[in-house]
Amino acid sequence: MDNKQERLTRLAEENPIYGGIWYFIKWIVLSAVIGILAGVVGGSFGLGVSWATGVWQSRSWTLFLLPVIGVGIVFLYQIAHEGNNRGTNMVLDAVSAGGSVTPATAPLIYVSTILSHLGAASVGREGAALQIGGVLGSLTGKAVRLDSGDQKTAVMCGMSACFAAVFGTPLAATIFSMEVTEIGVMRYAAMVPCLFASLVAAAIAGRMGVAPEAFAIGETPVFGAGPFVQTVLLGLLCAGVGVFFCLILHTGGHLYQRYLKNIYLRVIAGSLIFIVLTLAFPDHLFNGSGASLTERCFEGEAVPVYAFLLKMIFTSVALGAGFRGGEIVPTLTVGATFGYLLSGILGLPSGLCASIGMAALFVSVTNCPLATLFLAFEMFGLEAMPYYAVAVAVSFAASGREGLYSSQKFAGSRLKNG
Repeated sequence: MDNKQERLTRLAEENPIYGGIWYFIKWIVLSAVIGILAGVVGGSFGLGVSWATGVWQSRSWTLFLLPVIGVGIVFLYQIAHEGNNRGTNMVLDAVSAGGSVTPATAPLIYVSTILSHLGAASVGREGAALQIGGVLGSLTGKAVRLDSGDQKTAVMCGMSACFAAVFGTPLAATIFSMEVTEIGVMRYAAMVPCLFASLVAAAIAGRMGVAPEAFAIGETPVFGAGPFVQTVLLGLLCAGVGVFFCLILHTGGHLYQRYLKNIYLRVIAGSLIFIVLTLAFPDHLFNGSGASLTERCFEGEAVPVYAFLLKMIFTSVALGAGFRGGEIVPTLTVGATFGYLLSGILGLPSGLCASIGMAALFVSVTNCPLATLFLAFEMFGLEAMPYYAVAVAVSFAASGREGLYSSQKFAGSRLKNG
């Protein structure tokens, strides 16, 4: 098999036309396989998270199960010898440095994320989607004995596909996996595989009942000098909030590790802190992923002025303690609530400001401007395109190199060519 693949690769390099055809056929098949796997697994995962969310929303007492859930999650990772599992950072390393993705990561993050949502922990689901997809792509690549370069593409393909299955945004998912590992370098060889796999996975998940993320932003004023200045200001402020959010997340994790060496005591203590916080704010606005709070911003309902700050604190407490999921959905909630808050100050429509805030926060913590633009277009439509373009550009430039993923690399300066 290896010799045959080497001959095909050598022939492809010697004959550009044959190379293009061989590349297309190979990745049409592989991306379809990965897309189907990610669509089914990611779709069932999305339904599982929705089920768990529905349970805690209708039975708020599940909050008090958090210590038991937390201990269970830690125990699962320990018996699987994945206590030092680095999650999404491990998947990013598999792309940028050719590292390995442990197969146990997928079932562990799948189960632990649903359990975390069952206990109303403030976690997302995109981190789990990237890890599950990365494992599926890696296993597929190893099954057909891809070389190291194609193996990286297979991992990216899986990341995109599962992201698309969970969020229903295949274009953003395609660009995100190409952009997130090394800022400033786009791995164009992965574009066709990632796009095809994302489209297949999103279609399958949609048929399974996973609804894509989409919001109606309402009124959009004509973009001119005034809105331009307002959008620049909003982008700058969102960059600051994004940097602060990353610092809170990283600091929270470090404080847990510093003062609570035992991982079981750590997750129990974090659970108790989270329960106290929830009892202090019993409306449950800051529990779970934050989707209901985001919806309030677009429906014009009352949102506390401190919502963005509390969502950051709730998320840091949960993730730092050891609960599993992701940071992106909470990030979008922080962005929506912060943008909603500033709409009254800036004089822009609340729905528009909330959507701009979501995009600007996303780019400030992921450092992925192109993926952010596609995400905004898929979630909010194209009508407010100039607003998103300006806000994303400003927030990306102003947020520096702070980000959610420690394994993310930067190719040169973000502010200067050369």
